[in-house]
Amino acid sequence: MKKVLLIVIDGLSDRGTKTPLSSAKKPNMDKLAEMGINGIMDPIAPGIRPGSDTGHLSLLGYDPYKYYTGRGPIEAAGAGIEVKPGDIAFRVNFGTVEGEGSVFDKVVVDRRAGRISDTDELVKAINEGIDLSKFGVEFIFRRGSGHRGALVLRGEGLSDKITDTDPHKVGEKVWRCKPLRDDENAKRTAEIVNYFMEKAHEILDKHPLNEERAKKGLPKANVLLLRGVGVVPHIPPFEQRYGMKLAVVTGTTLIKGIGRILKGDVIEVEGATGNRYTNVKGKVEAALEALETHDFVLLHFKATDELGHDGDFEGKKEFIEKLDRHFEQLLSLDFSNVCLILTADHSTPVTAKEHTGDPVPITIVYKDVRVDDVKSFSEFEAYKGGLCRIRGLDLINIVMDLIDKAEKFGA
Repeated sequence: MKKVLLIVIDGLSDRGTKTPLSSAKKPNMDKLAEMGINGIMDPIAPGIRPGSDTGHLSLLGYDPYKYYTGRGPIEAAGAGIEVKPGDIAFRVNFGTVEGEGSVFDKVVVDRRAGRISDTDELVKAINEGIDLSKFGVEFIFRRGSGHRGALVLRGEGLSDKITDTDPHKVGEKVWRCKPLRDDENAKRTAEIVNYFMEKAHEILDKHPLNEERAKKGLPKANVLLLRGVGVVPHIPPFEQRYGMKLAVVTGTTLIKGIGRILKGDVIEVEGATGNRYTNVKGKVEAALEALETHDFVLLHFKATDELGHDGDFEGKKEFIEKLDRHFEQLLSLDFSNVCLILTADHSTPVTAKEHTGDPVPITIVYKDVRVDDVKSFSEFEAYKGGLCRIRGLDLINIVMDLIDKAEKFGA
C-alpha cells in the first residue's frame, strides 16, 4: 500500500514583505518544493482564522463545522484521559493572578505562568485537595505539555452550555463561569466550575512550588484558566473512514488528542516537548519508522506557533532552519511509494501574535505530480504553483486520488 507523510509546521506562515519562512536558510524545504507541486491553502476557508484543532481536523478530512464541539475533549484525550459520553471537558492553562479577594476579584498578569513546565506537583495537589462529591460529580485533572492541562467533569446533569473562566488576555479579572442557557443543568455546572476555581486557587497560591517560584522572581502558577469546554464528539475513526492506519508523532497534547479521538496510534518520542527545544531528530526518525507499520503518518511541530504568539521573528526563523537541517533525510524517500505533504495548519504572524486567516504554503511531493516552476518553499512563491489555492478539506481528496485510493464519483 502507498504511504502518506503529512508534515504540519504549526503556525508557520506570516504576513508582510519579509517573513521568518521567506528569510530562513532552508535548502531542504526548498528542494522539496522544487521536486513537487505547490500552492496555497486555506485550512478552513478564506479569511477564517483556524485553531490548531479545527485546522488539523480539516487537514485530516473532517469538517470541523460538523465534528468540532470544543477543544476541551480533544485536549483531555491528548492528556491521556479516557473521555466518556456525558463527560464535559476543558482546556486548561496554568496562569498567574494578582490582587486581593477571591479568585474572581484578581487580575490575570500572565496566562501561561511564565510558560511553566514543571507542573506535576501542582496537578497532584489539585487532585488530592479538591472534592466535588457534594455535587455528585467527580473530576479528572491531568497535565498537558508545558503550561497546559485538561479537566474533565463526570456525573449526571452536566452541561457544556457555560462560559470560560479564562479572560483570554492579561490585565482582566478572572471570569466567573456563567450558564449560557436558562436551565438547571447549565446553572449547576457553572456553580461546580466556580467552586472548583476557588478551591484550585487556594491550593495553588500557597503551594511550596509557587512560593519557591516567587522567591526566584518567577510568576506563580496560582490559577487554572478554563476554556474550550465541550462534550465528547462522535467522530468516525480515521482507518474506518479512509482505509489507512494512522500514526501521530507530536509533542503537543492537543494533537495527541486528535490522534486518539480518531483512533490512531500516538507515538511517544523522548524529548518531544512541543516547544523550540523539542527533539526534532527523534521525531523525524520516529515518523519515518512509523511509515513501515502505518499508512498515514502525521508529523507535527509546534514551536513556530508559540514563537509567532511571542512575536519572536528571529526565534521563529531559527527554528525553521533547525527543522530544515533535520529534513535532509526526507529527500531520499522513495516518492514512488511515499506521498509527502509539507504545510501548516494556520498562520501565526509575529506582527499579529495570533492566528490569522492568511493562507499557508503547501508542497506535495509524489511520483507523477505535475511538478511546477516553484523553487522555494515560502508564502511568496507557493501561490505561483500548479496546485493553485485549495481548502484544507480538499487535501485528503487530492492525496487519496494521487495514491489511487479514491473512488470514482459517477458512472
